[in-house]
Amino acid sequence: MMKRPLLPLLPALLVLAACKPGSNAPAATGAPPAVPVQVAVTQQLDVPRLIESVGSIQALRTVAVKSQIDGMIATIHFKEGDEVKAGDLLVTLDRRPLENSLRIARADLANVRAEFTKASADVERYQQLTQQDAISKEQFAQLATKSETTKALVQAKEAAVANAELLLGYTEIRAPIAGRTGQLILHEGALVKANDVNQSIVTLNQLAPIAAAFAVPEVTLAAIRAALVSGNATVAVSDRTSGVARTDGKLSFFDNAVDPTTGTIVLKALFDNADHTLWPGQFVQVQTRIGVDRGAIVVPASAVQVGQSGSTVYVVQADERVELRPVKVMRASGDQLLIAEGLRAGETVVTDGQLRLVPGVKVQARTLAAAVASGKPTAASP
Repeated sequence: MMKRPLLPLLPALLVLAACKPGSNAPAATGAPPAVPVQVAVTQQLDVPRLIESVGSIQALRTVAVKSQIDGMIATIHFKEGDEVKAGDLLVTLDRRPLENSLRIARADLANVRAEFTKASADVERYQQLTQQDAISKEQFAQLATKSETTKALVQAKEAAVANAELLLGYTEIRAPIAGRTGQLILHEGALVKANDVNQSIVTLNQLAPIAAAFAVPEVTLAAIRAALVSGNATVAVSDRTSGVARTDGKLSFFDNAVDPTTGTIVLKALFDNADHTLWPGQFVQVQTRIGVDRGAIVVPASAVQVGQSGSTVYVVQADERVELRPVKVMRASGDQLLIAEGLRAGETVVTDGQLRLVPGVKVQARTLAAAVASGKPTAASP
């Protein structure tokens, strides 16, 4: 009798073996694992209200130094980049031609003064004779006229001398303002023309105090003016490249019209700049402070999600489960948001990993600082 093969019985035997107690059967499905997320703690802070803009540093006064007379430069009394005070001697022109003109004017004045002295003496002497009818009245009138004419001539020559002295004084070119000298354009021996529109000797820039000019949107003008009236308006500037920062700016100027093409208005703020850190032409970041929101609840901007129902935040409860809570945002301040309603200080909110969350799910919370210190990828990383 032929024996049947046992192969068809093998699957049934394997099933029975798997069902025996103590076998390596798959474990039953348990609770889902906690979702790793990044979190932050809400804070209650005094947050300044700032208006950000870009501006440039401007010298309050800039003077192109020129000559008021024609002449030749004899001496330069400063070096490029020197700090000078108002009235300091900068340049001396050749004085000799004007000194000679002054001598001629003084000689002419002495001559007409002598003529006036003689004419006055003649009038005084002949006045007594005319009372005695010793000379004709016509002759006396001629003497009196000559006296008055020479008197007027003396006044004219005195004016000529004063003008010659003034022109001689123009040979000394002095600093009209205190400031820093720029590049020297003309040197000793160069000829200069009076009030030459195409050429100056040097340019002076006042560096202290100094101004920052910047434009702000017209919608902020009312708030800035109100802050200025209440004494809360201050201006800070910074240069991110060099790290220079100044916070002592005071608003000093509002332009008289809004630019209709850009919808902005130009403002200026004054800075003491005693150390000359700010420099004319330098571009800076400008922050205009118009007030402070005191005791505001602050969260990172990444914690707030905006949907059809409004702004929401995932809040981590004491049992490490999350609650989806609606919030009302007051305003933004940099990379943070000020919350008007919905959160309290000290609560933990999710800042990264929200896409994997649903209300009530358990999370494994880590702060950003802890994630960076461990070197592990963040919750949002693949």
